[in-house]
Amino acid sequence: MTVQRGHTIKAILFQVHSIAGLVLALLVSLIALTGATMSFEDEIVDYLNAGIMQVAPRTTPALMPDALVARLKAAQDFGKVVAVTLSSDPSSAVHIRFGRDEQGGRPASLYVDPYDTRVLGAPRGEAFFATVRRLHRWLLIPGDAKGWGRPVTGTIALGLIVMLVSGLVLRWPRRAGSVKMWLKPNLGLSGRGLHRSLHTVIGTWVLPVYLAMTLTGLWFSFEWYKDGVAWLLSRPHVTAAKMAAKPPRPDGRAEPAVPIGFDQAWTAFQREEGGRFSRALLTLPASPGTVMRIRSWGKDMTLEATRDEFRVDAVTGQLVSAERYADKTFGEKIIAAIYDIHRGAILGWPGKLAFMLAAISMPLFSVTGILLYLSRRKLRRPAQLPLGRLVPGE
Repeated sequence: MTVQRGHTIKAILFQVHSIAGLVLALLVSLIALTGATMSFEDEIVDYLNAGIMQVAPRTTPALMPDALVARLKAAQDFGKVVAVTLSSDPSSAVHIRFGRDEQGGRPASLYVDPYDTRVLGAPRGEAFFATVRRLHRWLLIPGDAKGWGRPVTGTIALGLIVMLVSGLVLRWPRRAGSVKMWLKPNLGLSGRGLHRSLHTVIGTWVLPVYLAMTLTGLWFSFEWYKDGVAWLLSRPHVTAAKMAAKPPRPDGRAEPAVPIGFDQAWTAFQREEGGRFSRALLTLPASPGTVMRIRSWGKDMTLEATRDEFRVDAVTGQLVSAERYADKTFGEKIIAAIYDIHRGAILGWPGKLAFMLAAISMPLFSVTGILLYLSRRKLRRPAQLPLGRLVPGE
């Protein structure tokens, strides 16, 4: 009875695995390949734009952010400036990002000389990677993060988890067998046997990577998942603060917009941090309000996760909150590193390379899975009797 029940469960899992694979094969491969394309985005963009990211340091002090923005607008109005990246290195250019225009498009960002506001140029590769990112995260569905793209890609990630778990259960034999059986594909086979060997063995290699990708990818798709992870890994008061920080839904009443700049927040941040930072990203509030978010990275910090985050009232210059990476608990550091875990950067460039290769391998499972499905259909098809042997009525 137990053996029969085990066979029944595996038969059900096999159907679930096959159906999910057939339905999601193309979309999963598309998301994986776009993710692989972005694996070394930072290195590629830095290499392509090395000539416009540096300036000759001067003895004169650099312009304050508001003066820099005002001069830039006076020369040519590129649009509303929403974010400025400043550096403690006197030879680094200022990176300026703009908000969306009335048509919903976003102008290209610019690198600007911090001493004389000379426009050094728009970063090459930015538009390409922005499109790849929208395809990866939201499948280019209108609305981007506010549209249907987020739940759609999240549902695909859930489907991939179902395929990974069911595939592992189906492969698990009564006896574990040798390491060779688990990790070495049999390239001496051909046809269906080779397809099955590649599908199962290479799937075993990349399964931990795919699980890491999907479990962290769900963070960017579903609020309930994000809240659950934060509740599990954060201290209670931190979770409560995050929940309270979410902007309320608009009720139709327009609040008076207060014109704010960057200078007060920048001065308060410099007073708080001194020379301990390497670069800082100042972002204007997206909703009505005066509290500006400042993310900063230390001089020895290279990962996206290892950042400090400050909130400063841009009108009064008062420091509202300071969230330092060094003060986080282990669980909170995991939350901060979600993005770096998602792309393998938490393990340095070898990790990013491994995750990229795993993502590139995704179409292999789609192709071999479809071939295995078609071969099963062919094997199950009843053989057609020769015409000479047909009985009347058949």
